[in-house]
Formats: sequence, C-alpha cells, structure tokens
Amino acid sequence: MYLLIVFLPLLGSSVAGFFGRFLGSEGSAILTTTCVSFSSILSLIAFYEVAPGASACYLRIAPWISSEMFDASWGFLFDSPTVVMLIVVTSISSLVHLYSISYMSEDPHSPRFMCYLSILTFFMPMLVTGDNSLQLFLGWEGVGLASYLLIHFWFTRLQADKAATKAMLVNRVGDFGLAPGISGRFTLFQTVDFSTIFARASAPRNSWISCNMRFNAISLICILLLIGAVGKSAQIGSHTWSPDAMEGPTPVSASIHAATMVTAGVFMIARCSPLFEYPPTALIVITSAGATTSFLAATTGILQNDLKRVIAYSTCSQLGYMIFACGISNYSVSVFHLMNHAFFKALLFLSAGSVIHAMSDEQDMRKMGGLASSFPLTYAMMLIGSLSLIGFPFLTGFYSKDVILELAYTKYTISGNFAFWLGSISVLFTSYYSFRLLFLTFLVPTNSFGRDISRCHDAPIPMAIPSILLALGSLFVGYLAKYLNQSSYPNFWANSPLVLPKNEILAESEFAAPTITKLIPILFSTSGAFVAYNVNPVADQFQRAFQTSTFCNRLYSFFNKRWFFDQVLNDFLVRSFLRFGYEVSFEALDKGAIEILGPYGISYTFRRLAERISQLQSGFVYHYAFAMLLGSTLFVTFSRMWDSLSSWVDNRSSFILIVSSFYTKSSQE
Repeated sequence: MYLLIVFLPLLGSSVAGFFGRFLGSEGSAILTTTCVSFSSILSLIAFYEVAPGASACYLRIAPWISSEMFDASWGFLFDSPTVVMLIVVTSISSLVHLYSISYMSEDPHSPRFMCYLSILTFFMPMLVTGDNSLQLFLGWEGVGLASYLLIHFWFTRLQADKAATKAMLVNRVGDFGLAPGISGRFTLFQTVDFSTIFARASAPRNSWISCNMRFNAISLICILLLIGAVGKSAQIGSHTWSPDAMEGPTPVSASIHAATMVTAGVFMIARCSPLFEYPPTALIVITSAGATTSFLAATTGILQNDLKRVIAYSTCSQLGYMIFACGISNYSVSVFHLMNHAFFKALLFLSAGSVIHAMSDEQDMRKMGGLASSFPLTYAMMLIGSLSLIGFPFLTGFYSKDVILELAYTKYTISGNFAFWLGSISVLFTSYYSFRLLFLTFLVPTNSFGRDISRCHDAPIPMAIPSILLALGSLFVGYLAKYLNQSSYPNFWANSPLVLPKNEILAESEFAAPTITKLIPILFSTSGAFVAYNVNPVADQFQRAFQTSTFCNRLYSFFNKRWFFDQVLNDFLVRSFLRFGYEVSFEALDKGAIEILGPYGISYTFRRLAERISQLQSGFVYHYAFAMLLGSTLFVTFSRMWDSLSSWVDNRSSFILIVSSFYTKSSQE
C-alpha cells in the first residue's frame, strides 16, 4: 500500500505519456485523475496508521549505490511529517487534476499536460518519503524538471519560454548549495542515510580557520542546505522565478505554489531539524531570511495588477512565515502552516483560473470589475480563500499564522523580535492586497469589454467541485488539525522533527505572551481591509495623487517594479556571468585551449610538421646520410642519459610547448 502512494501517479503519467494519442484527452485525464485520487485515499489510510501513535514505517527496497564506505539504498520512510505532506500533496493534486479536466478540455495537447502534472505529483512523494539524501535529491531535481515542463507547456509563447528558463536557472543556483551540503554531510558523517546522520548530529565537531573566520562544520552544512531551500521555496534573492511562473496554465500555478515545488524547501529544513538545532548561527540566518521574504513579498503584492501575480507574491510571503518558523525551532508549526496554506492557496488559484478562463484569458485586474453578479460562486470561493489567507478568526489560516507570530515574540531574541514585527507588518499588507484583489475583480464598476461580459459564466461543475472541497478545507482543516498538537496526541510528532529542550517555547507562547501581542495580527488584518475598502473605490484619484507627487511616484514605481530585484540581478549578476561565459568559457576554453590541444590542434600540428619536414627533402645523398648519422647519435645519447634526465622532463609540458609554438608561428604568418 505504501509503495502505491508513490508509484500510482507515475503509472498514470507513463500511460498518459506513451498512449495518450490512443486514449484521447478525456481518457488520459480520467486515468491520471483516478491514479492520483487513489494515491490520495491511500495517503489517508497511511496517515491513520502512522501519525496518531507515531509508528513510523520503513521500507528498504533494493541497494542502489554501494562503493566501499558509500552505501545508498532505495528506501522509503513514512513518519508523521511524511504522511502529513503526502496528504497535502496527493489531495491537492487530485483536486487540481479534476479541475484540469474542464480547464484544459479545449487544448489539443491535454494528454501531454496531464502526463506532466502526474509526473510532478510522483516526484514530490519521492522527495518526502526518501530515507537518504540522494533519494531526496532525486525527487528534488525531478520536481524542478516537472515544473519546467509545466511552466513551458505553452512553448510557443515567448514569455512562457522565458519564465520556464528562469525558474530552471534560479533553482540551479539553489542546487549549487544543496549538492555541496549533501557532499559535506557525507564527508562529515560517512553516510547519506538520514537516521545515521541525525543520530550522530549531536557529537561535537571540529571547526577550522579560513579567511580569518572560524567556521563550524555543522553550521556550514546547514547554511548550504538553506541555500538550496531558498532557491526552491522562492525566498529573498531567489524569489523572482515564482511570479514569472504564472505564465503556465492556472492548474500548474495551483499545484506548484500550493502543494508541490515551493514546499520542498520547507519540508527539507523540517526533515533535517536534528542538524539545524545545534548551530545557532544557522537558525538566526533562517529566521532573518524568512522574515525578510515575508515583508518583501507582501509589500510587492500591494501594487501588482496581474491577478495571478498577486497570489504568487502572497505565496512567497507565506513561505517566509514557514521558513522563519523553522528558524525559531518550531518545525511542526511550520509544517502545520504549510498544510493550512496549501488548501486556501489552491482555492485562490483555482478561483482565479475560473475568472481568467471565463474572461478570455484576461489577467489584468484593471480590466475586470463588477464580476460578483456574474461569478457568485467564484466570488464566494475567493472571499473564503482571502479571509483564510489574512488569518480571519477561526478559519484555517488563523490557527497557524497567529501561532507563528506568537512564537516569534516569545523567542525573546533579536532575531525573534525582528521576525515578529516584520511578520506583523506583513499581515497588514497581506490583508490590503487580498481585499484589493476582491474589490478590483468583483466589486468596483466594470472595466471589461462588452463581449467578455456577455460571454462570461461561472465555473462549470467539474471546476466548481474542487473549489468547493478546497473551500471546506480552508474553513475547517485548521480547526480539525489543531488537535494534532502535543496536548491531544503527545506522540504525534515524536522526535521528528527534533526540537532541543532549550528551544522549546510552544507552552510559553500559549500562556506567557501578552494579550496585546496576540491581538496585533487581528488588528493589522482589520486595518488592511479597512484601507483597501476606502482606497480602491477611489483608486483612480488615489493613483493620480501618487503620480503628481515625485516621492510618491518613485515609491509606487519601487513597489510596482518589485523592488527592482530583476533589474539589479540582471545588471550586476546575469550580465557578468554571461560575459564570463563568452569571454572565458567560450573564447578562452572552448575555442581556445580545448581546440588547440584537441583534434583541431593535433591535426594542424602534424600538418605543419609534415610541411616543414618535406622542406628537408633536398635530393642529395650526403644530406640524408648526415641526417641518419645525427639521428643515431641523438638516439644513443638520450637512451643512455634518460635515467638522469627523466626527472627533469615533463612529457605533457613538452607536448603543450611544441603544439603552442606551432600555433603561435601560424598566427604570426
């Protein structure tokens, strides 16, 4: 049963990919949706068996790589964090598959789309169930590949091509940290198996001096792993790919930003909690990165005009909350918020897809308005999702977001206060852009074309059913899941994730945090909604006031242009790397040293050598006799003196010198 959870989506993807032309669009969609749905049902059964009693299940399938001390096997670990993630991934993916049946019905390449969507659903369980670093890395790279294929699905669109390439390259930057982190763990612990690494994590490790700085081995490994999580989970510096990924179909955005790709980094940090608990420096860096990301994304989303981009920046902001929850050593709360966030974020994306689908693929909110009467169900769904997003009392988002902020406050450290205040201010901006989205799309007077208004319609039943189920999740999942804390099920999380006693502050945040601290998120949410209610009905006058003031105009441009992150990265990093790639990699290496020392250089050298030797053919016998005598003398001399000369002669250097001399002379000629 446990293996079927992982491999059923692969079966559906393989059949849809190889036999999609025979099954047709409907056949491929039904097959893949059925496989993922059965995987979701089996995940619920696995959750019932594993989670309440923390009775982890470990399956070792077969050896994979065995070389002296290096041993990696195909193994699957099903513990509490794993089964929670499996429920999130498979349930959200099954609803997205069901939604896609109607959404992609008119696309001629629907079987290929369902194949890609199922392969994404396969690689994510492969990532979360892996019992060693290599298997996690396999799922990690597979998720990146599947996201590239899905964002690039409409490959004839230039922007989709750019967005997919950007997502792939930015994630490669993150992998540049994750891969050395995995190598460092193997170097330090001589294994890639999680259980062995975590058992030995508490042993003291030597530090070393480098560049006048003292580095701890565990700290360095954790920072490298964090770089990988920053790239995959769209944290500050690597967050630019996430909004651009909106160029793919809307079901892709819902799957990637709610349940699969962006949550991989958060899960990886929670999985490696026994490593992150010991170096305090790594926890401070994680907290700072997450808090800064939540603030940056929230401030950027307030002035975006693309419907899906606003929700994408909301995802980046919520991921910041999850990351800094890990930084304050509350990994279980981070996974809790990840689960809650998946439901209301998928609901927001699917509701946005219903609007875009009915409005002839229009995504600019300024060209909408007045759609509440035409889309009553979609408006209700998006309202529920937005209220849950801002942490409205007793909805799903309320039970996790407020806890994270209370935990940050009761950490009583500089990094904890930093995260608390940035997170609280982010709540204000989150509430503002959430209600701004509702006003501009559904409530203000319409700015749409008449032909779009006349043809628009609410979501059909196959698209409405997933939205209704996700709305129920956005209403009740947080309330139901709060009983999974340690007071109701003391063994639910067991020691995975691990929290050291000195970092345990959950009880203190519940009973020692001041009442005003607990009320700050609600007050900020209400303030953001009030500002949005008063500003957006007069948005034109508000925007004109901004444009007439120099400072306000620059501030508007700063937020609307996403803090100029794209421009800064392009000007200072991308151009430098492109220049390096052309001048060094291409000209100096590929067209330079490699060609000189490669086939072209060897053939040219022997050709020039043959031409010069042919000039010695004078036709006189005494010239040939002299050459034979000279050659014999040199041969005898060097053969007798070779033992004493061999230590002073490098054959490779001599060959390179000879080839270079020929090439230099030919260039001068």
